[in-house]
This record gives sequence, C-alpha cells and structure tokens, in this order.
Amino acid sequence: LSCGPIELCVSAHTVQVGGEPITLTLKEFDLLRTLMQNEGHVLSRRQLLEDVWGMTYVGETRTVDVHIQTLRQKLAAAVEGADAYIQTVRGVGYVFRDAEA
Repeated sequence: LSCGPIELCVSAHTVQVGGEPITLTLKEFDLLRTLMQNEGHVLSRRQLLEDVWGMTYVGETRTVDVHIQTLRQKLAAAVEGADAYIQTVRGVGYVFRDAEA
C-alpha cells in the first residue's frame, strides 16, 4: 500500500516514509494498514477498535485517539507533513487521504 511518501508492506510488516523505514508498534501498524486499506472512507472510532483491537476489546475510544496521535508524530518525524494523510472527521472518526489532493 502506498500514498504519497508513505509505503506499507503488509507481507514484510514494514513501513517506509520518504524511503526511510520507521518503527511502529503492532497496533500502530495495524491502525495505519486499516486506514490505508480504506483510503478515502471515514472510519469511526468504534470501527477502528473492532478492526484493530478485535471485537472483544473493552475500552474507551480514546485509545484510538492516543494511537492516532503517536502514529501522526512518527510519520511527521520521518517526513514533514506526512501526518496530514491521517485526517480527523470531527464527531465521526478518521480518514486516510492524500494530503495533496
């Protein structure tokens, strides 16, 4: 999966931003993969909890917000502006879309 400077290889379980590898936790990787696989589609926090943490996850939806924040920080640290690909849809959830579109 790739969009702009972000390249995610599911089979190798790697992420590169601007050609440089970045280290993500398992949940950060799964969250980015889910967002990229659904590029352009808004995913609610509940959907992300179900897809990334599993149906049995019992917790607050703030967990998603915290993971999104750290994921954005890691993307931005690799390439300035890379964090803009993960966009917040107020009151709904998150969407992955080309920041330049």
